[in-house]
Amino acid sequence: MSEPVHLPTNPTIRRILIIKWSAMGDVIIATALFEDIAQAFPNQEIHLNTLPAWEKLFLGDPRFQRVFAIKLRDSRHPLAAMRQWLHEVRQGHYDLIIDLQSNDRSRILLTLLELSGVRVPYRIGNNRQWPYNIFPETFPRSTHILTRMRAALQAGGIPTATPRPVLHIAGHHRERARQLLATHNLQPNRYAIFLPGCNPHGYLKRWGATRYATLANRLHHEGIERIALIGGPDEIEECAQITALCGSWLVNLCGQTQILDIPPLCETARFIVANDTGTAHLAAVTTTPMTVLCGPTDPNRVKPLGDNVTALQADLPCRNCYFKNCTHHTCMAMITPALVLRHLQQTV
Repeated sequence: MSEPVHLPTNPTIRRILIIKWSAMGDVIIATALFEDIAQAFPNQEIHLNTLPAWEKLFLGDPRFQRVFAIKLRDSRHPLAAMRQWLHEVRQGHYDLIIDLQSNDRSRILLTLLELSGVRVPYRIGNNRQWPYNIFPETFPRSTHILTRMRAALQAGGIPTATPRPVLHIAGHHRERARQLLATHNLQPNRYAIFLPGCNPHGYLKRWGATRYATLANRLHHEGIERIALIGGPDEIEECAQITALCGSWLVNLCGQTQILDIPPLCETARFIVANDTGTAHLAAVTTTPMTVLCGPTDPNRVKPLGDNVTALQADLPCRNCYFKNCTHHTCMAMITPALVLRHLQQTV
């Protein structure tokens, strides 16, 4: 076990590396911590190491002087990817590495870095084992990834006060969102947004097109002028099914948005209804009320950040199963459109 050290109060830390490679939802959750780190080190140079798929989330982000992405997960050439990572990090001459991944792969890479002769004085992680020398004395019971990551930063004396994700949205994304809102007559506080998809490998997390369409029709009857569907290529069929069951007041934006168009589209919505999906974490950048429908996944682990976000889940013995296949899908069937409508009436 490593002996813990403490970050110095004098300006000996000049360059910092943050490591975060996870799925999109976890990376976006971590942006709250990126903000905490940037505020704690306002005059230091901060670099971010993430996956190629998420590099575009941080283009032009003023918190980072450099963002580099290497395909370490599911790489066909893992040794080459590891060599590339070691080369990039050696060149960085970092004084502090904050490993918000803290899994076997990141520990192995940091150990190889040390064995190659590169000594980084301060290494923060949420594991008491080598290679970390700053880590929590006690580990939180909470299963939410943010709580564990916050504990690691706090062990280094870094305050963790940012309540929700923070992304820097470039002007051209805001302009694209403004044009979509104007084109489809989506007036502030007079439309709702549905995020009805998810990764196809986790299809059990989908509430279902028929239920979303039923809820949309009920909401329109209750006075919501328009409802917009947002999703990516994997959700086109799901959104098309919902569209076919609704009137012309429903706006299908699936496949028409870039990833950073989504937060400004959500900013002026009256509310959002979403599955447990990475897009819901993007929407959580805003303060718009959001309801997330959870079935096989634990809302205590997956709910997006923010006190504006609530989760609905059926009280079943098999909830939080995290199965990839199921013969009955009762967890989602028990969350009826009527139940969601009542929840929205009480919370929005």
